[in-house]
Amino acid sequence: MKKLLLLLTTTTLLLAQVPVAQAQSTPGEVVKVDKAASRITIKHSGIKNLDVPAMTLAFRAREPKWLDGLNAGDRVRFDAEKADGGYTVTALVKAPG
Repeated sequence: MKKLLLLLTTTTLLLAQVPVAQAQSTPGEVVKVDKAASRITIKHSGIKNLDVPAMTLAFRAREPKWLDGLNAGDRVRFDAEKADGGYTVTALVKAPG
């Protein structure tokens, strides 16, 4: 019983240190894709976690491969964060339809 309690306590403490991804996914429309620079310009609704209103903004893609198969006019859902003086897309998926 003590070993089980120790295991549960340790697991709980470890999980408390893992950052939890918040549901901040923002809808948008691709305006431009620059694969060479790993950048994507998106016309988007407000981004709550960045306190950014609806606008068109260029982002660095954390993973350049996310830009493969994306074209102007495609609808996407994405997460972003501010880092190194700019905005970075941290998750990106093409929206259905």
